[in-house]
Amino acid sequence: MESALDHLLHFQYLQQSQRKLKTKMETLPLQECRVHKNSAIIHRTHTLLHSIFVLSMFYYRLIINLNTIPLSFFPYWLLIFTSELILSFLWLLNSADIWAPVSRSVFPERLPPEDELPAIDVFVSTADPKTEPPLGVMNTILSVLALNYPIEKLSVYLSDDGGSNLTFYAINETWKFAEFWVPFCRKFEIKRTCPEAYFQGVDEINSSKEFLQERENIQKEYLDFKERLKKAQENEETEDTIFHFGPNRDTVIEIIGQRGKNSRKVKLPLLVYVSREKNPAHPHHFKAGALNVLLRVSGIISNSPYILILDCDMHSNDPSSARQAMCFHLDPKISPSLAFVQFPQRFHNVSKNDIYDSALRAIFVVKWPGMDGLIGPILSGTCFYMKRKALYGAGIHKDMDISELKKCFGSSNEFLNTLTSTNHKQNGSGIKEFADNKIQEAKILASCTYEMDSQWGNQIGFLYHSVTEDYFTSFILHCKGWRSVFYNPTRPAFLGSATTNLNDTLVQGTRWSSGLTEVLFSRFCPLIYGLISRMPLLECMCYAYLASQPLYCLPAWFLAIIPQLCLLNGIPIYPKVSSPWFMVYLLLFLSTLGKYLWDVVHTGGTMRTWWNEWRVWMIKSITAYFYGSLDAILKLFGFRKASFLPTNKVVDNEQLKRYQMGIYDFQASKMLIVPLVTLVTLNMVSFVLGSAKVIFEGRLSDLFGQVFISFFILVVNYPIIEGMIFRKDKGSVPLSVTLLSIFFCILLLFLGSIFVM
Repeated sequence: MESALDHLLHFQYLQQSQRKLKTKMETLPLQECRVHKNSAIIHRTHTLLHSIFVLSMFYYRLIINLNTIPLSFFPYWLLIFTSELILSFLWLLNSADIWAPVSRSVFPERLPPEDELPAIDVFVSTADPKTEPPLGVMNTILSVLALNYPIEKLSVYLSDDGGSNLTFYAINETWKFAEFWVPFCRKFEIKRTCPEAYFQGVDEINSSKEFLQERENIQKEYLDFKERLKKAQENEETEDTIFHFGPNRDTVIEIIGQRGKNSRKVKLPLLVYVSREKNPAHPHHFKAGALNVLLRVSGIISNSPYILILDCDMHSNDPSSARQAMCFHLDPKISPSLAFVQFPQRFHNVSKNDIYDSALRAIFVVKWPGMDGLIGPILSGTCFYMKRKALYGAGIHKDMDISELKKCFGSSNEFLNTLTSTNHKQNGSGIKEFADNKIQEAKILASCTYEMDSQWGNQIGFLYHSVTEDYFTSFILHCKGWRSVFYNPTRPAFLGSATTNLNDTLVQGTRWSSGLTEVLFSRFCPLIYGLISRMPLLECMCYAYLASQPLYCLPAWFLAIIPQLCLLNGIPIYPKVSSPWFMVYLLLFLSTLGKYLWDVVHTGGTMRTWWNEWRVWMIKSITAYFYGSLDAILKLFGFRKASFLPTNKVVDNEQLKRYQMGIYDFQASKMLIVPLVTLVTLNMVSFVLGSAKVIFEGRLSDLFGQVFISFFILVVNYPIIEGMIFRKDKGSVPLSVTLLSIFFCILLLFLGSIFVM
């Protein structure tokens, strides 16, 4: 009796303990946020001091300097003062993003049971198999098929905007290989779920005989898979080709594996191929248009409440990222107003020196954590988990008039029914039959004309106002009161391919600059529209800085030309060294460089990183920012149509080798390289002749500031000088570029002397 009673009491005690533990687990937070107070204090102190220097400089320019210059020199003074105004304005905006930096941690073990987790749709976009090789795209697909998440709650959609037979063939082959790969990853808890990365890596070692045997078998299957894709790419068409795509093409939607036989009886996430209708008579809105099609198509197939957006080269590197994101989305304190969780873009091919700043270190290490301390970071185009409801709008409810909904979301009753539905369709055989029965409806949703007379791209989904749809969409979401968070885990959640040559870096930067300038000079200017929408001032300043960043091209061009021409003609622009006002400019210069150096070193960078980022800033200011701004202005006045050039993902081995060695590659468009070489040549002439002239005339104190500017520009841009004069390899500056640049340099010198006269 005593023994039975003891067992009963012990059982009751265990039950009570479990209930207490469950209650405690439910009350414990899923995520924590930590403010970096020391960094905030240092930044705010620097902002105060730097502001004093800036105001002192303006006092000197407007009160002292303006009254002493001859009238004939006023145009030069005005250009220099304009440069100082723009730089000061951009500095002020840039000071907002690290006002209160934070970092976050998550507790996935506290998440509810698997059957209570919300479903997730994964969107992967590709546009051109020539610049985005199918093998890389399929590795991304395979990596997300193996996410550590309930299979029946995971659906993967591939948008093929290139309408490629090759891509369609590749995704069908991917399904066959996934029958081996996904179970292997789940069985042995593989973290590198991208096959290409896994078989090249050495960080996951399991010595068991079973594992080694299965790994060997899987590797053979993967090599066969790669070989099939390679042959298909070489032949450009295969026996399995079903669709013949072209510039004018109909919608193709296919549930992969539905018609084939799953010989291994393996349960896999849903995989859907979508190639939307294309017609030159209708705008297709580039990546934003493709994502909106996926939103609608997925809405009537799986309708998951959360969406992971990935670029085709950004594979999953940690299968637990979905659970990490859900720690934010399911946290009751922040969930109601949380639109998206942004992970950083990390890259597997970034070199130690990263001479092109391809890792975008400042954005993901400094700016986004700073904005996270306000109301959240900006969408970065990829690597984010978005709440579907945020893209649709928070005002949808069951009692809404159907005609009202059709004005906003289009005419599909099937899709409209999903707007108020909270039920996710399970990814079993039923969903495949359902999608097959409704495939014609899905094709209508992906047609060119569906969005006509609706709010898609205007108020709903990813917005079309700018080619930088990520920036503009997150801006409007934040204006509407949504928030976002930035989570940077120790192990990178996603890894992609960074640009490894100068041409791709500048082309990519030009596209971004064009989209940002479009927003700046529109009615959505962040400092106006954001404040009207009652967005917090500091967040408005962060958005305004990014939109205004292309304006750096003006001071960069002015300061690379005007002081140099004035130096050669003996015109002082800055105070004498003996003047106390010279100290103001010196302190401004040291304050700017010193604070940026502190930001770099404090966040794990080095002096080399700091120096390389300065150089890239100068190069982009002269080229990408300038051409991007010009492109946006031409589009604004109707002289150009919107265009979108995807970043090239094809690797040139010679260029990659030079990048890894830290050697600049100047195999780029002349339009991009000639301005750089021209201005460097002008500064070489200015420094050599100007220094000799001021020393001979004894005016070094008067003109030291201008001598120093030329010297600083030459030192920072030494790789360009090296490429012009000392290097003879394939990546050096072509002779034709050098000769053309010398011609433009002579022209600038000639025009400068005429204006002085």
